[in-house]
Amino acid sequence: MKTLCIIALIAATGSVGVGVELPRSTPEAQGISSAAVLAFIDAADADIDALHGFVLVRHGHVVAEGWWAPYNAASPHMLYSLSKSFTSTAVGLAIAEGKLSLDDPVLKFFPDAAPAEPSHNLREMRVHDLLRMSTGHQTEPPRTDDQPWSKTFLAHPVPFKPGTHFLYNTSGTYMLSAIVQKVTGQTVLDYLTPRLFEPLGIENPTWELSPEGVSTGGYGLSVRTGDIARFGQLYLQKGRWQGKQLVPAAWIDAATKLQTSNGSNPNSDWDQGYGYQFWRCRHGFYRGDGAFGQYCIVMPEQDAVVAITSGVRDMQAVMNLIWDRLLPAMKDAPLAPDNVTAGKLERRLKGLSLPTPRDSGSAAEVSGKKYTFAPNDQRLEAIALTSDGDTVTLRVRIDGAERRIVFGRGQWRDGRVAWGPLPEQPVAASGAWTEDNTFTARLCFYETPYIYTIRLKFAGQQVQYDCEANVSFGPTRAPQLIGRVQ
Repeated sequence: MKTLCIIALIAATGSVGVGVELPRSTPEAQGISSAAVLAFIDAADADIDALHGFVLVRHGHVVAEGWWAPYNAASPHMLYSLSKSFTSTAVGLAIAEGKLSLDDPVLKFFPDAAPAEPSHNLREMRVHDLLRMSTGHQTEPPRTDDQPWSKTFLAHPVPFKPGTHFLYNTSGTYMLSAIVQKVTGQTVLDYLTPRLFEPLGIENPTWELSPEGVSTGGYGLSVRTGDIARFGQLYLQKGRWQGKQLVPAAWIDAATKLQTSNGSNPNSDWDQGYGYQFWRCRHGFYRGDGAFGQYCIVMPEQDAVVAITSGVRDMQAVMNLIWDRLLPAMKDAPLAPDNVTAGKLERRLKGLSLPTPRDSGSAAEVSGKKYTFAPNDQRLEAIALTSDGDTVTLRVRIDGAERRIVFGRGQWRDGRVAWGPLPEQPVAASGAWTEDNTFTARLCFYETPYIYTIRLKFAGQQVQYDCEANVSFGPTRAPQLIGRVQ
């Protein structure tokens, strides 16, 4: 019977070279039952909305991996704050190269951006404090397009002595990125490329830039789910990769141990302490994570790594599922082969897909009709819907720009479009008449966590337009709009 190894290698497209890929194995050979992994996947589908990609590594072998279509192995995914762990790695490498130290004052690197009279606490703030989210701020310094972020950071009040007060501070991570650029002459992205990304086979990573031309540091990195898994495995191996020490083991130890206490709730994986841009977890684990469910979880005692990309509102629920389903299944010795269950798992992982709308109502007679909207905050001006067999085309005018989206009927259809705050990029779209005279469509921007659901309910000469995002930093549901036949 073909193993997960063969299936995964055949299914993956655009994968990195064999020399940097982790070897594949059946779960049982690495001490995990296929039944437990299958139960994890089933529970994720039933209780989590929704995972996008999943890679489980045990004893250096990928034992299970899958992507919920239209998400896939070859496409990058936004990491949000999981980017912080990569920025931390860049700092560790720069320290190892003698370009800076943990005890360097932050002001040392920004003489032109410093306030005229820096406060005592600001003068005492050091690289060490940036790394462990203990800058002394009570609130996070803002990041705006009209001011240099480093100058805004240094102008922000520092009421607490650095090192005494934990505050999750993405602006502090930006300063780490800016410091690396100051001392190396390269963005964090460029600096890490030959030192980390290329050795790990991380192809074509991208990182957003600040108005100053600095990698944003605390967010903005996009890589593939498999890249996250290899990054986690590098840390599990104390920085060693294929016989070479890419990152000093001492840095790995320092970055992943408790550097700052941040709470006391024994049931929360956000109250277990913080390292250098890594979170401590329950059970003695550590992780990098990002908004809406991007995870790199390292389990040293179990010799395992879990990499997940997703679009979830409850990030703790995902970790609870890992602790409840996968952790108890990790045994010290290989298990007896279970070809039947391993085959079921194999097929399940190959067939993962996000749900698509399905036809269950009658279609409205609207083909070719154009509906216009009164001025609104969404800047939606007009829509027109046409049907052609297996596809439905939506033409939209937003803020004067015409956009065309082709939806597959009961399947995903690839395209490109800009939507909401997202610039033009790859999208998979699916739609159906889910109720009488109601067309429901999903736009899955599969290089991001974002999926938009659009509902068009037609009645007489008007249409009700509703749009909702799966996740958002603000409201997920936009106000309903009413359009009328032109």
